Amino acid sequence: MTLEATDSNFDELVINSDVPVIVDFWAEWCGPCRVIGPIIHELGNQYEGKAKVVKVDVDNNHEVSNKFGIRNIPTVLFFKGGKVVDKQVGAVPKSVLEKKLVALL
Repeated sequence: MTLEATDSNFDELVINSDVPVIVDFWAEWCGPCRVIGPIIHELGNQYEGKAKVVKVDVDNNHEVSNKFGIRNIPTVLFFKGGKVVDKQVGAVPKSVLEKKLVALL
């Protein structure tokens, strides 16, 4: 399952999570974002219960996007214990994202 995070619920969904979290910073108009979107959803379904998969629309959530210095999208941040522990910028194959996630489990 993929969750939608906003400026107002980001801490609740991501920072305070007791499992690792993948956060996909994206925008509707971003072509590469549309390429990895299905991959992000697949990971959300595949790792449900073991990790959270969260999407943040950068156009509607400036506060959290600025807080983490998101300048290019897609940017995928990997959180564990409320801290960013890994990062991937740009569209990449599922195997790249999955390898980073599995390392956190």
